[in-house]
Amino acid sequence: MHLTLAAVLALCTAACYFEVRRALGGNSLSWAYVFEWPMFAVFAGYMWWVTLHGNRRRRRPPTKPQVAPEHVEMLKAWQEHLRQMAAAEAEAGAANPDPEAGS
Repeated sequence: MHLTLAAVLALCTAACYFEVRRALGGNSLSWAYVFEWPMFAVFAGYMWWVTLHGNRRRRRPPTKPQVAPEHVEMLKAWQEHLRQMAAAEAEAGAANPDPEAGS
């Protein structure tokens, strides 16, 4: 990675120098390339940095989701409803362990 970055930066520097000489020699189109090659170099540096360091995530302790105060009671009611449904499903499963075995 580091050698590739060094090669790209050397290429961009040489190309920029070449275009500056052409621009000063009278080629007005080369002025656009004078500013383009440094942008390529900056982009290469940015991609190098992201490739090396971009996949690291900040480690934050898991936090409990925040619930708006007006929704706290609704959340408690929903959690109780889910507990009741799970209990009812467990009871139904215990009463009839294999419903298709009798067919």
